[in-house]
Amino acid sequence: MPDPVRIQIAARSKTVVVKVGTRVLAHEDGTLDQNRVTAIAEQLVSLMEEQRQIVLVSSGAVGAGIGRLGLQRRPVDLAQLQAVAAIGQSRLIESYNRALESHGRHAAQILLTADDLNDRTRYLNVRNALLAIFEYGALPIVNENDTVRVDELQRNVGDNDRLAAMVTNLLRAPLLVLLSDVDGLFDQHPANAGAKVISRVDDLDAAIENFQGQAPASSGPNNLSRGGMASKLEAVRLATTAGESVVIANGRRPNVLVDILHGEDVGTLFATQGPAVASRKRWIGLTAQPSGRIMLDAGAKRAVEDQGRSLLAIGVRTVDGSFQKGDVVSLCDESSQEFARGLTNYGSDELRRIAGQPSDRIVTVLGHCPHEEVVHRDNLVILG
Repeated sequence: MPDPVRIQIAARSKTVVVKVGTRVLAHEDGTLDQNRVTAIAEQLVSLMEEQRQIVLVSSGAVGAGIGRLGLQRRPVDLAQLQAVAAIGQSRLIESYNRALESHGRHAAQILLTADDLNDRTRYLNVRNALLAIFEYGALPIVNENDTVRVDELQRNVGDNDRLAAMVTNLLRAPLLVLLSDVDGLFDQHPANAGAKVISRVDDLDAAIENFQGQAPASSGPNNLSRGGMASKLEAVRLATTAGESVVIANGRRPNVLVDILHGEDVGTLFATQGPAVASRKRWIGLTAQPSGRIMLDAGAKRAVEDQGRSLLAIGVRTVDGSFQKGDVVSLCDESSQEFARGLTNYGSDELRRIAGQPSDRIVTVLGHCPHEEVVHRDNLVILG
């Protein structure tokens, strides 16, 4: 049954990022299920016909490679896994493209790593490419580049969840849909009798704390991939902190995407955790990985966090790491807890020399004073 809040979110979601997990697309033996690929593709086409811009982040390359090569099991050797993923990636895209072409649409393959989005220029290049693909009426299909980034292969837990959240923030998409083989986030361990899917989460911290404390009442079958759900909740935090909404739902449910985008009460809706964050600040605070850390005294932390002030050298206690001017750095309190990120106006070597100094002493210490601020407030993001 349609929900008013979900209807409102769906109405403003003209750009949507959909992530599909391997378990949605695979047979029991791990090989690619073409029928499920087709079902997902047809739902995406239906949404595109509603004039929505859709990005698909799809796992499944390893399963597709196993099927194409006729292997009996998933390889354990890392190099072999990389090879299987590379071979399977072409089959995965072919499978989607076959389903899309029957509706006059085309698949556009985009292989990314976190490093691609960590670099500001490459980050913007990805965004421009996605926007151009939309203009051609094609479906961008994003996957982690497993031949050079092996985290997902090694852990068998999807970094594609995080990648999907980063793409959501890149495009400022109002909605991210994470499809897995579970119905959503449960109020208790799903192996327990009476466990129910939570329809809507407004307090993400409380929901994560409850999830971390879940345990089955017996040693019965565990229907929840805890590693998979944990990675999804990390992705939820990234997207909702930036001001977007997320739905986790079962990708095997018939017509699941169309129902979600029509406001039906499907899966778990995670409401935005605050106002929308500007595009540049999304990259600073939620995408780029810090190159170092700056520890602040209590007064500087209050000025930055509570008063919206820039960080000055006098408030810097210590500097950790090696970084250059313009790099993203973590701002930490006296107990080394990160509370903000920003673009530094000074490299680590210079910053160590001026740490704790008033601004009028910078020119004496360094021989020049290019900036009074170590991190300007316009280039700074407070973390939730």
